[in-house]
Amino acid sequence: MAELSTKQKIINAATRLFNENGMANVRLQQIANDVGISAGNLAYHFRNKEAIVDAISEEVYEETGEILSAYRIFPNLMDFDQQLNKYYAFLEKYPFYFLDLLEIERNYPDIHSKQRLPISKMISQIRKRFDFNRQRGVIMDEPRPGIYDQTAEAIWVLITFWVPQHILRNRKPSCMAIEFKEMIWNQIYPFLTSKGIDEFEQLILPVLQKHSSDN
Repeated sequence: MAELSTKQKIINAATRLFNENGMANVRLQQIANDVGISAGNLAYHFRNKEAIVDAISEEVYEETGEILSAYRIFPNLMDFDQQLNKYYAFLEKYPFYFLDLLEIERNYPDIHSKQRLPISKMISQIRKRFDFNRQRGVIMDEPRPGIYDQTAEAIWVLITFWVPQHILRNRKPSCMAIEFKEMIWNQIYPFLTSKGIDEFEQLILPVLQKHSSDN
């Protein structure tokens, strides 16, 4: 395995320290100390904290794009379940990024503006899943106009703030990943047809129950 560049070491160290202490509480000197370089060496690669946050944001956008590209790989409900696994791993990697959303908006507006596109794509993709699965006969017709739009946004909120809200509440379930997925599937389950319930019980429920029993 190739050795990481100093620049990547700085990004990794900053991400870890931001996750542990919050972005506002981490100084450039702490990041330099963690990497084992001088503050001057760090400044050679990143002129300030904003430049580091911007570099982390680029990684976030890239990984978000990879998750969004994992769409319609499976022709059934397992497709979304697999994508939820990827979302959870992503949220665990960058919890500070979501805990510090307001700080990023206030202090780094240019970086914040970049967040809007992946957010829109994510909500749109969730919404399209309702239409796709309605056509397959596993999701019922919309009970009232607009409810699937609102449910897609509610699922986005759950995905985005699931890990941060547990950190804020100092809550540590035995298996956060399974509870995360169960919470999201519970938003979809009421809209499943009998065919959809059968597919859910055959494909999704055994996976959730297996991981629950393993923990």
